[in-house]
This record gives sequence, C-alpha cells and structure tokens, in this order.
Amino acid sequence: MSYYKALGLEKEPFSTSPDPEFFYHSNSHNTALKRLEIAVRLRRGLCLILGDVGTGKTTLSRTLLQVFKDESDFIFHMILDPSFKSEFQFLLYLVKMFGIEPPFRSTLDFKEALEKYLFQKGAEENKTIILLIDEGQKITQENLEVLRMLLNYETNEYKLLQLVILSQVEVLPRIKRIRNFMDRVALKYTINPLDEMETKEMIEFRLIQAGYHNQRILFTNEAIRLIYQHTQGYPRKISMLCHDALEALVMRDALVVDKDIIGSLISQRQLYEPNSYNQEFGEPRIL
Repeated sequence: MSYYKALGLEKEPFSTSPDPEFFYHSNSHNTALKRLEIAVRLRRGLCLILGDVGTGKTTLSRTLLQVFKDESDFIFHMILDPSFKSEFQFLLYLVKMFGIEPPFRSTLDFKEALEKYLFQKGAEENKTIILLIDEGQKITQENLEVLRMLLNYETNEYKLLQLVILSQVEVLPRIKRIRNFMDRVALKYTINPLDEMETKEMIEFRLIQAGYHNQRILFTNEAIRLIYQHTQGYPRKISMLCHDALEALVMRDALVVDKDIIGSLISQRQLYEPNSYNQEFGEPRIL
C-alpha cells in the first residue's frame, strides 16, 4: 500500500512535479501570477520572472496555462529547455512549434515566416500568441537576439508576441549586454522563498489538496519550524523533506511528524550531502 493511502490521503501530497493543483499561492507567487495574467491580457510583450532553483517557477508557468485553458483566443507555446546551440537551430524549432512551413530553410526565411505568422494571428485573427520559456538562464546570447527581434513585431497598440521568460538570475548579465533589451521588459518580478508561516500553510494546503480531511494534525509546529530552518522556505526542498517525513511516519507506525523525525531526516541527509543546501543554492546553511 502506498504511504499516502495508509495516512488517509488520496494522492501524493508532496510530489515535486509542477502540478497546478498543488500550486500554493504565497504572497510572492500569487503576485507573480496575477501580474503575468494582466501583462498577457494587455499584450505588453516581455515578462521576466526570476527566482532561484526550487522556488516554483515551473509550477507558476503551468498554473498560468491553467488560467487561460478555456480561452481559445490565447495560444500558448512552451519551451522547457532553450539550450539551442545556434540561431538556425532555435529558429527551426520555433517555426516547427508554431506549425509554420517556410518555402526555404535559411535563417532569413525562418524570420520572415515568423513575422508573417505573428501578424496573421495577432493582427488579422486577433489571437494572442504567448511563448513561455522555462530555464531561461540557458538561452545563449545569440538566441536572446532572436527573441529581441521577435519583440520588434507589433501593431500601433500592442506586441504581437507575448514572451514570458522564467529564469535564474544568471540570465541578467546577458540580457543587459543586448542593446535596448531591458527596455522591452514590461514586467520583471523576482519570486522569493516562503517565510515560516507560508511554509506551514503550504504543507497544510498540499495535504488538503491530496485529500486529507482528518482533524488530527500530521506535522507539529516544532517540526514545521525545523523544516523551514533547513529549507529556508524553498518549495521544492520543503516538498522533498515532507515526502520523506510521511514515509518515516508510516515506517515508524507513528501518528504525527514531530521535530525528532525531521531532525533525524536532516541528519541522514547531512551524512550523504554535508553541504546539500548551500551547494545547490549558494547560500550559507542555517539550521
């Protein structure tokens, strides 16, 4: 029997997959989502969402897709890994993704075909085309120039392509080296980790979303405080530690995750990954 069924849950509450159903609306995440929605609806052009590894950028992007899922005038395309080695490779991927069939296969043909497509969809058909790019820190300088070119296509009133880049902060120096690129950023927002209260709320929210309706608490306040101190409020880290905690709860035939269980899990992790937190996030460990 799966551990979550043994605990009265209907599904896995602490998966690290980007499921919008488990997207916790912290103050920072909710602000990012609402501002993205407004920028897309107003066709503002370029939106840049920054955040460290594990802050929930990918889940945010999937939740944005859910917001527009019943609106046929908004056409979303997503690139999960933009590490294309050349301008030609990137442009070829874009024309294929948009369903364009240019008569010839050169970078110039691809650019002309993309311009024609965006004008047809955006100006003639009044559709809103949105390109979501995750892992934006992988975009090369050359391909950032391609994106800058696409942002040049506009009517008198709005941009023909809505571009949302979700990235770690490493992308900023490259963007700043491109003339007038930062000027095109209609929305720049940084997602922050959760605070201690939000960590507690996220854990409780995910349990409820997974079908837990028992009045008995599964995590003590002391356990949650220790989870927050170890993860520093990074949602992915919280989910991974909570998943291990529920497994330990079942294995020990215990009733509640307390600070002893969390402390034991942290100690086990430190044996194998003594600097796991600051290696991944580049920050000093705070326990």
